[in-house]
Amino acid sequence: MLEVRGLGVRYGAASPALEDIDLTVAPGECVTLLGANGSGKTSLFHALSGLIRSTGEVLFEGRSLQHMRPASIVALGIAQCPEGRKLFADLSVEKNLRLGAYVSRRDRQGTRDALERVCSLFPDVRDKLRAPAGALSGGQQQMVAIGRALMARPKLLLLDEPSLGLAPRLVRAMLDAVAEINRAGTMVLLAEQNAYAALSIAHRGYVLANGRVVLEGSASTLQQNELVKKAFIGA
Repeated sequence: MLEVRGLGVRYGAASPALEDIDLTVAPGECVTLLGANGSGKTSLFHALSGLIRSTGEVLFEGRSLQHMRPASIVALGIAQCPEGRKLFADLSVEKNLRLGAYVSRRDRQGTRDALERVCSLFPDVRDKLRAPAGALSGGQQQMVAIGRALMARPKLLLLDEPSLGLAPRLVRAMLDAVAEINRAGTMVLLAEQNAYAALSIAHRGYVLANGRVVLEGSASTLQQNELVKKAFIGA
């Protein structure tokens, strides 16, 4: 479904943020990206979403995404939940969610169905639909951020650090929700610093360092890799 070949990103005259990235996400997969801050995970997501220019080739369902506008990429079936949530704090939770369905806003029934799906996945959100998003707890705000991406009814969900800043018990609940989204048929590409938790729900993974893929393999293989354990899990 998603195939990335030789992708590169450069910001001005600085060293490349990403260089010669190859990766795939197959139907039904949850794939995780591991890497320290500055390794290029967010740049990769922005390139896939059309938010920044990149070199190389990105194919989704066999169609090139190069030079495609972000809204067109969303309409094709790729939605991103950004690091830091990026909610509109003064707008209600429901309005924040409905913004995620903007590209398909004329499909009113589809939007209502998507909203019901989000509320079923995150019951706390249903109880807060009329509240300002900024009044919610950090965990609830992350639920809204993921729900907003789901409102686009994506085939592929890009999740950038969904557990950032959350208490350990909320991290587990959040990643359990991600696993449920994947089981329901949505492919997931997950960037997550909590490597142990991410690998527990992923099928495969890639390790990024200095803008390059330095390691890839099944989740179980990466969990047992000594370098991964020392760098991300602890050994």
